[in-house]
Amino acid sequence: MPIPVTILNGFLGAGKTTLLQNLLVQARALPDVTLGVLVNEMSVLDVDGSVLDTSEVISRRSPHFASVPGGSISSAEGLQKLRDCVAQVLADGEVTHLLIETSGSTHPWPLLTALREMPEVDLHGVVAVVDTVTLWQDHDQGRAIQAQASAHLQQGKRGVENLLAEQIMFANRILLSKADKADPQVLQTVAQAVHPLNPYADILGMQWGNVRLDGLLSMPAYPYERVETLGQELTDWDTEHGTQSMEGPQDYAIGSRVLNDPRPFHPQRLWDVYNRFLGIGIYRSKGFFWLPTRDNLVLLWNQTAGSVGLEMVNYWKICTLEDESLNLSDWEKDAMRAKLEGMHPVFGDRHCKLTVIGQEAELDTFVEALQGCFCTDEEIAAWQAGSVFDDPWPRSVSTVTAG
Repeated sequence: MPIPVTILNGFLGAGKTTLLQNLLVQARALPDVTLGVLVNEMSVLDVDGSVLDTSEVISRRSPHFASVPGGSISSAEGLQKLRDCVAQVLADGEVTHLLIETSGSTHPWPLLTALREMPEVDLHGVVAVVDTVTLWQDHDQGRAIQAQASAHLQQGKRGVENLLAEQIMFANRILLSKADKADPQVLQTVAQAVHPLNPYADILGMQWGNVRLDGLLSMPAYPYERVETLGQELTDWDTEHGTQSMEGPQDYAIGSRVLNDPRPFHPQRLWDVYNRFLGIGIYRSKGFFWLPTRDNLVLLWNQTAGSVGLEMVNYWKICTLEDESLNLSDWEKDAMRAKLEGMHPVFGDRHCKLTVIGQEAELDTFVEALQGCFCTDEEIAAWQAGSVFDDPWPRSVSTVTAG
């Protein structure tokens, strides 16, 4: 029997990974459900895979998990990787349902076509995760998407608005994410703006990925017949204009940069850069980092459009070794030292690895500003000496559990 598939699609930072984490937590309580997971990351820095690994809901070492970093699985190369990964995840015959989290630049139609041609799977849910706040603030409450997408087509091009529109039009369920950050009237207005793009799909509000897994698993087979005309029109448009389904982020002038440095960010300078240099063309930045004021914590930077979240996801191994209150045995200390062998002599396993995604015209300015946030040699010496740093970032901690 073919394995049912649900696609979690949506633009950069809409909340797909948070939704996926929530679904995986729920799956633990369902003895007859074994989820396979395929995560597609636009950047070569596989942050989403690392987040899932850190959260312990699924390990990247699991045979039921596969990751495709560095591009969109709707491209020709990505589709081949998709086929290989699906075969890998389903190989042992234990998976009862496959979840595919796409990158934010994924164009739906080539992916849907490829899955239709794979006899081992049966597509059911195509879930479009739509950022309510971004549509409200950047796209005239969502009403500008259709008009801007149409204008692009008349000019012989496709832009980000076309990608957003097509992700909505090919869905059979639409989730308006970050509903907790919008009042009911805003949520209703955005839903009314989205509805004409796809009057056949359910539209639901969502906060912190709280969606019932059993509701997704029970979705009927995907209605290919409803979207075939639209898919053919887009295929013909590509042929006429010499494009290939706008399959990669470069087709939308979207680029990415990776910062990789063992040094900590200076908390005050990072705050200043966030408030001064974050333009509307920086769609997404995410990754792991550390601050000299919280040097024991693995922090997750999670920025979408104008909002940024800091999450504590773990403790650095070197801090565990240095914490005398843990009363580690000699063999436990030796094992920890072995894990740290070859790492930075001062920082240990502490490091900053971030990916920044946005319009090419704005990327370098923001990335250069971020690079200026790394602590200097003098500041690192001050940290080692126990000096106090200005830290304007919030210190209160909120714990979110799946419900």
